[in-house]
Amino acid sequence: MLDSPLSSAPADDAVREPLPAEAAGSRDSRPRPSLDLLIWDAPNIDMTLSTVIGARPTAASRPRFDAIAAWFVAAAGEPAAAGRDGNAPDVEACVFANIPPVPGTLQRWVEALRGFGYAVFARPKAQPDDDIDQDMLDHIAVRSHSHHLRRLVVFSGDGRNFAEPLEDLARQGTQVVVVAFSEVAGYAISSDLIDFIDIEDVPGAFVEPLDRVRLDALPADGAWLRPTRSLRDFVSSYTARRT
Repeated sequence: MLDSPLSSAPADDAVREPLPAEAAGSRDSRPRPSLDLLIWDAPNIDMTLSTVIGARPTAASRPRFDAIAAWFVAAAGEPAAAGRDGNAPDVEACVFANIPPVPGTLQRWVEALRGFGYAVFARPKAQPDDDIDQDMLDHIAVRSHSHHLRRLVVFSGDGRNFAEPLEDLARQGTQVVVVAFSEVAGYAISSDLIDFIDIEDVPGAFVEPLDRVRLDALPADGAWLRPTRSLRDFVSSYTARRT
């Protein structure tokens, strides 16, 4: 397990932490260690979770990071997944989060993640358009230089920022896996280069089944999809907007 903290360098730096000698232009012939890397886009997963269940998530409907860590490490440790040196690859899991001016319970959440073995990159959210997309892409770039990036698992439904760079990595030989909700991850589902897993298919990721009906897993005799909003409430707001 990698144990180096994520750098807090200024946002306009292209690389978040110093590259090892072999990545910085050295002619050292030593092979780079193999790495399986997990990237968690916390704002995107939180937003899309609310969208697919049509409600504010509760403790029972939030992902379990302990189970997700176990699933990720188990795949890296399988004998068939040995790195170039014949050993199981290193593993690193990173959660990227925007922190509002009043963190509230996020302090406990961050400390819990660190206790599960996740590194956390926390950026203050001072403005509505502050985000961490470039921080995630920069860290992926750092690791793709310092290591042989064997497998990259990205928890995000954000195709606008991730589709092109992830497909580029896949062309270079990295196994790229996107884990998100099928309702909002069309970029990964339709890609010939990216493997897609619905987050609810990760064993133990949720305490109980989410209140959603997946269009990619409908029962043979169909399913009723209940409204997520009262018809009268919608018409009332629609009428108010028109007037």
